[in-house]
Amino acid sequence: MTQHTLSPCPSSPNCVSTQATDEDHGIAPIPYKKPRAEAKEALKAAIATMARVKLVQEDESYLHYEFTSLLLRFVDDVEFVFDEDAKTLHFRSASRTGYSDLGVNRQRMEQVRVLISGKL
Repeated sequence: MTQHTLSPCPSSPNCVSTQATDEDHGIAPIPYKKPRAEAKEALKAAIATMARVKLVQEDESYLHYEFTSLLLRFVDDVEFVFDEDAKTLHFRSASRTGYSDLGVNRQRMEQVRVLISGKL
């Protein structure tokens, strides 16, 4: 089984990651209680309710989505890694282009946190 790691955020402010250690990019991971396969299905169901999203890669402990902005069609990459040992869902959300995202990546991940609250 491949253990996925999240890429570090670039210096630009258009990325958030649970594995970043600085305040600008860092965001809290999400604990989960259910077995990983069930937690992953619950996460996928929640993400499926969001707009302009496409699942591009998946394996046992990893999900990679592309979110496309409405107006300018910018693509953001969102990755999730389930750490079964720690029962923790790590994630990274980053813009592919540009410098500032006006907080969009952080807002999206906080929206995901609300959507899956109590479901994992």
